[in-house]
Amino acid sequence: MKKNSFTLTDPIGVNIHVYEWLPESDVPIRGIVQISHGMCETAIRYARFAEALTGVGYAVYVNDHRGHGKTAGQVDLLGDVGEDGFYWMRRNLLQVAAKALSKHEGKPIFLFAHSMGSFLAQKLMCEDGNEIYAGFILSGTNGPRGMLRLGESLASAQLKLKGEHHRSVLLNSLVFGSYNRAFSPVRTAYDWLSSDAAEVDKYISDPFCGAICTTRFFRGFFHLLREIHSEESLKTLCTSKPIYIFGGDKDPVGMSGQGIPRLAELYKKREISDVEYRLYPGGRHEMLNEVNRDQVTADVLNWLEQHLPSEVTTTI
Repeated sequence: MKKNSFTLTDPIGVNIHVYEWLPESDVPIRGIVQISHGMCETAIRYARFAEALTGVGYAVYVNDHRGHGKTAGQVDLLGDVGEDGFYWMRRNLLQVAAKALSKHEGKPIFLFAHSMGSFLAQKLMCEDGNEIYAGFILSGTNGPRGMLRLGESLASAQLKLKGEHHRSVLLNSLVFGSYNRAFSPVRTAYDWLSSDAAEVDKYISDPFCGAICTTRFFRGFFHLLREIHSEESLKTLCTSKPIYIFGGDKDPVGMSGQGIPRLAELYKKREISDVEYRLYPGGRHEMLNEVNRDQVTADVLNWLEQHLPSEVTTTI
C-alpha cells in the first residue's frame, strides 16, 4: 500500500487533514472507498482496513474530521468541531470525495462510515451525497431512537450556563455512561468497543482518542441524530443507491442488535430496493477491530465486489 497525506482548506478556512492510501503500482485501481470515522477517534485507525481495500484495487481516502486527529492538530483542541460543525463535517466529506474523484476520473466512489461518521452519512444520503456516491456502507450505526430532544435541550442549557467550549462530563456520561453495562467482567471504560483487549488498549493509549467533547459538539450531535430520521429529511432520501449496514449484536450504539434491523426496515419502507444488513454474534461496537475482523472485512469486500460497475468487476 502506498501512503500519502495532504490537506484541503475548506470554505471557512479550516485545514482538513486527509490520508490517501493507494494500491501498489501493479494493482489497477477499480474504485474508491472514502471513510468517515467515528467520534473521539482518528482516521489513521483505519490503516489496516485500507490495506485490505488497496490490496484488491481500491484507492482509499479518509480525513480527520474537525476536532479530531491531525485536523484538530493538538490534544487540547480535540472534541470541538466549531460552530455548525456537523454541517461542515458533511461539506468536508464532499470536498474530499470531489478531490478523490478528480484524481481517479470515472471510478465509482463508495462511502464507508462508522458510528458518528455513519450518522453524517445518513444525513448525506438525504443531501448532495446521493449524487456523488455509488453506494453507502454503514458500520456501528443505529436507527430512530427516543430522548434526543431532551439531550439536545440539556446540551443547549449547559452551553448557556458554562459556555460552548466547556468539556461536558455530564453529557459525555449521558451518551457513553451505560455502554459497558452489558459486559462482565469490565476491565476498562472502553470494553464496549471490542472484545479484543489489545485493540481496546491501543485506543486507550492513543492521546488522540477518547477526548471529552464540548457542549456545542453535543448540541450539534443530538440535533443531527434527531434530524436524520425526521420526516423532512427522509422525504429527500436517495432511493437509487445500495446500502450495506453491519454491526455487532452486542453493540450498545446499535441497541444490542435492535437498531440496525430497524434502520434497514426504515430504508426498505422508503423504497430503497437494495438494502442489506448483517449482525455479528457477540460483536461489539468496532467490528473492524473485533476478533473476527478478517471475516468482517471479507464481507465488506464481497459487498463492494457485487456493487462495482460490471466493466471493472473481477474476482477477488
